[in-house]
Amino acid sequence: MIIKKFVVGPLENNCFLVIEDVSKECFITDPGDEPDRIMDFINENNIKVKYLVCTHTHFDHVGAVSDLKKDTGAKIVIHKDDLPIYESSQDHAAIWGFEIDPLPQPDVFVSEGDTIDIGNLQFEILHTPGHSPGGICIYGEGIVITGDTLFAGSVGRTDLPGGDIQKLKASFKRLMSLSDGVKVLPGHGPETTIGRERTDNFFASEI
Repeated sequence: MIIKKFVVGPLENNCFLVIEDVSKECFITDPGDEPDRIMDFINENNIKVKYLVCTHTHFDHVGAVSDLKKDTGAKIVIHKDDLPIYESSQDHAAIWGFEIDPLPQPDVFVSEGDTIDIGNLQFEILHTPGHSPGGICIYGEGIVITGDTLFAGSVGRTDLPGGDIQKLKASFKRLMSLSDGVKVLPGHGPETTIGRERTDNFFASEI
C-alpha cells in the first residue's frame, strides 16, 4: 500500500491518495483544491482512481471533486446525511470568500459498515458524525482517515451548520476504541496514532 499526501488549498486540507501496489487502483480522500497537481501525480504513476471519497462535504474538502471526476471518471462517495451540505457547498465557499465549481451528483452513498475495495485492499466505513451529520472515517490496513473528526491533539469544530458536540464526543470515543498502533491520517495537520490521541488529545478529558 502506498499513501501519498497533498496539502491543498488556502485552508491546507490534507488530501490522501491510497494506492494498492499491484493493481495501482486508488481512492482519493477529500480532494479540496489543486486538481492539476494531483492529476500530474496520477498520470506520472499510471494510477487508476476508483473512488473520490469525501469524509465530509465542507467546501475545503470537495473543491476539486468536479475536475477530478471529469479527469478520472472515479465514483464520488459521500454519506447521505452530508448531501445537503454537499449541494450547498458553493454557497458556503462564497461566504468564506472562495469559489468552487458546481459539483456533480454523488455516485455512491455509504453507510456504517460499508466497505471500499481497491485491488486486494479493503477499508471499512465508520459513520462518525459531529463535525458534520454525514462525517465518515475510513478504516483498514492499519490506518484510519479521519477527516475533521479527529486531529493530532484536537477535534473538528462543531459550530458550523450540522455540527453537534454530543455526537462528536460519541464519535471520538468510538475512535479511541481502535488499537493504539493505528495510524491517524487527519483532514488537517500532522499524522498521529490512536494511542497518542488517547493520552494526549485535550478532548479525551471531555469524554
